Amino acid sequence: MELIKYLNDNFFTKQQLLDISKVTERELANYQEQGIMPKCSYRLNLSIDSDSFFGLHQEIEEVEYYAKGYASWLAVIQSLKTKEGVYAVFYQRYINTIENLKVQGHSSSDPKINANIGLHVEEEWRHFLNGIYGLCTASGLPEDIAAKEFAIIEINELSASDELDKENLVKLTNAVNLLDASSSMFAPHERLKSSRHRLINEVRRKYKLQS
Repeated sequence: MELIKYLNDNFFTKQQLLDISKVTERELANYQEQGIMPKCSYRLNLSIDSDSFFGLHQEIEEVEYYAKGYASWLAVIQSLKTKEGVYAVFYQRYINTIENLKVQGHSSSDPKINANIGLHVEEEWRHFLNGIYGLCTASGLPEDIAAKEFAIIEINELSASDELDKENLVKLTNAVNLLDASSSMFAPHERLKSSRHRLINEVRRKYKLQS
């Protein structure tokens, strides 16, 4: 039940997403088939057994869960319609976030967020559509995806050294805090294997960083 509580607290069921966004189930499926709307991040198959005065009753139900940020993404889709237009929004919001983070002092020489960023965003778009980022980011939206990716790159670069000077410890702290803010908490059964555990909890413990 802990898993169901986590999902109900942090995600929309498909029906909730449809109700909030004022779209039909068929429209949602069409958007997914067109490659402009992410798939669900979790799918539960529930087998329910009920025993009462009226006897035994059994039901099997499938429930899909979506990142709450996808309600606003559906608004983007409804306003633009075309795959090219929707992707352009994703691309620009991702690029803008990377540039804003650089202005704030985050840095990396990794080509993925520099010379090869166009190819990188195309790959991120595919992960986005597969529902991966609905699972592992706070909102599932381009801003959190870009922040998460930038933070992971920085943390991996900086933590390659066991000993860091004061300046690099500050950079590492900022990168870890960025990842913390942009990442989901993950479902209970996923946490020990998650990037949150490996790159936030363990890095803070190893370098004695303040949260």
